[in-house]
Amino acid sequence: MNESIKIKSTRIAKIIKKLKNEYPDSKCSLVFTSPYQLLVATILSAQCTDERVNKVTNKLFKIYPDAKSFYNLSVQEIGELIYSTGFYNNKAKSIKNMSDIVYKKYRGEIPNKLNLLIELPGVGRKTANVVLGNVFNKAALVVDTHVTRISNLLEFSKSKNAVVIERELCGIVDKKDWSILAHLFIDHGRKVCIANRPRCNKCVIYKLCPSAT
Repeated sequence: MNESIKIKSTRIAKIIKKLKNEYPDSKCSLVFTSPYQLLVATILSAQCTDERVNKVTNKLFKIYPDAKSFYNLSVQEIGELIYSTGFYNNKAKSIKNMSDIVYKKYRGEIPNKLNLLIELPGVGRKTANVVLGNVFNKAALVVDTHVTRISNLLEFSKSKNAVVIERELCGIVDKKDWSILAHLFIDHGRKVCIANRPRCNKCVIYKLCPSAT
């Protein structure tokens, strides 16, 4: 399906409009009360469901709500607290090292610039964009597995590389919709466009999808 940038822009705008109507309450499903808490929760969400992360952080943040409180914990202590999220050793190291830098260098405040965020341990472009879009209200397009898969199915990108997909989507999506796009695709991917068993007969955007069956 060969489309010009203009045609792709028009098609994805129609898709976003339909998905907004279908999922009017679409938003980040991680629970947090500060930029720091969202950053920790997003690190924990790797290879783990948001539901599980929220169960862990619900208890965790009541006792350790900020960078200062994590600064006073050891990697082993953090690992024990986040054990059920999986890959806890690597996550604990990332959270500890990130917290130390945030507490000492940024006085406990999370920086609100992409280049500074991705310098923090455990923080890649996806995690940084989650924070920028959801707490700093900056135009930031998150590319996760749902966004990758659905962007491929909709033929807006043929790549599996998150950076490439982000660049291609930013080129056709209205900037004001960059942040909401991931939430819409995630909701749609969980409820209708399910991996390996898409419910095309229940899909509100099937007429706009080249892969619909």
